[in-house]
Amino acid sequence: MDGVTVQKPVVIIGGPTASGKSGLALTLAEQFSGVVINADSMQIYRGLPILTAQPTPEEKAKVPHRLYATQDPGNSCSAVLWRDLALEEINQAHADNKLPVIVGGTGFYLKILLQGISPIPDIPHNLRDKISCLQKKMGNPVFHQELAKRDPIMASRLHPFNTQRLVRAWEVLEATGKSLAEWQALPRNKSPENICFLTIVILPRRDSLYAACNTRFEHMLKKGALDEVKKFRQQHSAETALAKALGYPELCSYLNGKISQQDAIRAAQQSTRHYAKRQMTWFRHQTTADLILGSAQPAPLAWVNDKVTRMIQTGN
Repeated sequence: MDGVTVQKPVVIIGGPTASGKSGLALTLAEQFSGVVINADSMQIYRGLPILTAQPTPEEKAKVPHRLYATQDPGNSCSAVLWRDLALEEINQAHADNKLPVIVGGTGFYLKILLQGISPIPDIPHNLRDKISCLQKKMGNPVFHQELAKRDPIMASRLHPFNTQRLVRAWEVLEATGKSLAEWQALPRNKSPENICFLTIVILPRRDSLYAACNTRFEHMLKKGALDEVKKFRQQHSAETALAKALGYPELCSYLNGKISQQDAIRAAQQSTRHYAKRQMTWFRHQTTADLILGSAQPAPLAWVNDKVTRMIQTGN
């Protein structure tokens, strides 16, 4: 019909680490001739496929997987860059008559895909490193005070110990000459109107999620995660993005002789559980889901299958 935008379906699956969301994404992609598109800020990098729980070669052979291990760990992949890459993959999937299935635990990635983002230019990597070093040298209180002199609006909005957002405000001001507040006031770059999202969030019971976190890390070690870390740190500095991967700092501490292997395992499992808890909080409060699942078991798939089928048939 003239003047009517036909919407094409995109399935989004979010949730905390070890919740089973990747398995659900694979199941849906197999059923609907889909493409799995990564929305995890660590899995997009090359170098630590086991430690970052990337899909196995066997899983990748079943359906196409996109945006896994596509970026060099020496480069920084911003949320804006990820969004641009994801939209390219979505358009290509639709052109190939395949269902895009976005899956990952990086909630901010999913949020900007769904809601759009302020049109802030990418910040050069060397400038980001420079501002980060400056913050470490000054310490938070002084850094916040200096930011207040240059950008009182953003400084008034930010807690003196919210390091990540303080650094972000400073680097945007430094790179663009404008306050982050000015950029945020501009209209958001939204996703194309011809896309219709179905958002699924997996929020397991905390005790089962924590057990899954513990078990998965042990499984990673059996698959060779420690050797993977040994090789990676010989080739890359401790400042790369992947140095923040869950379990990496703890295994490095063991390799440096600072703690025992068992203590490293326990510490890594604890870090993973804490991260999963923060993800649960994010998805509860920051995401409006069409369907919330208590697990990724196949019991609710009939509902998902019906919804996706109607999306494909009707375009909305």
